[in-house]
Amino acid sequence: MRILITGKNGQVGSCLVDQLNTMSDVTMLALDRDQLDITDATQVNKVVSEFNPNIIINAAAYTAVDKAEQECKLASAINRDGPQNLALAANKVDAAIIHISTDYVFDGDSVNSYTESDVTAPQGEYGRSKLAGEQAVAQACPKHIILRTAWVFGEHGNNFVKTMLRLAKTRESLGVVADQFGGPTYAGDIANAIVTIAKQIVDGNQAYGTFHYSGFPHVSWYSFAEKIFEIALDTGVLVQPIKVNQITTLDYPTPAKRPANSRLNCDKIHNIFGIKQSDWQAALVRIKEYS
Repeated sequence: MRILITGKNGQVGSCLVDQLNTMSDVTMLALDRDQLDITDATQVNKVVSEFNPNIIINAAAYTAVDKAEQECKLASAINRDGPQNLALAANKVDAAIIHISTDYVFDGDSVNSYTESDVTAPQGEYGRSKLAGEQAVAQACPKHIILRTAWVFGEHGNNFVKTMLRLAKTRESLGVVADQFGGPTYAGDIANAIVTIAKQIVDGNQAYGTFHYSGFPHVSWYSFAEKIFEIALDTGVLVQPIKVNQITTLDYPTPAKRPANSRLNCDKIHNIFGIKQSDWQAALVRIKEYS
């Protein structure tokens, strides 16, 4: 496989690089934003045509959910125009593109887990820019995989687990939202799912389209925090317990609306690619690596 990765220093990108570096049958070109500006179509076309990958993995994204409300042009450039440039370039060299998206494309009001065919209705600029990116990729390159995920955490970058551990070292108690629900997803598991899909594409499984991949069991942010602190105490990352108080979304207002329901139905990716949902509790056992 010849694989081009964008966003190599992000949560998922870093894990992808780590995993692909161990595979002898992979030739990889992994780039960060300083090495490749995905919003520059000329630059993208040059890199793609010269490297000539058979798989492009777009792990680059604008992820500042609240800032996107003011920086909508920048969010759209990175989350819509960039993926479109990559997809167009992929199509020119007959490559497949795997593009990472988000639960924020939904309104979060459903009582059920969201399937890939459910109606999208993003509630903020971040979600709108990510949905526009999905649509642009699908239109520009028939050989596409759009992978929606949620509540990502891991060793690299900033995430909820790292924030909780940092706050726990300086506070005796904190409030965590208890009325938003989703599936925490370990970045390493996302990377593994992407590598599995890439291998199957190269081997002839041409099941292109949109897929959901996130963690299980589903929990609230409050319950997720409770488990983080429980494991942190058990492993010595924290030396004393912290009191966690349940709060509501209304108690913690943010510029961008958060989905009350971020639960993603992952049956399709399991049925087609044999990929099981991320076991986030097992991933948390390595919590020392996140602190």
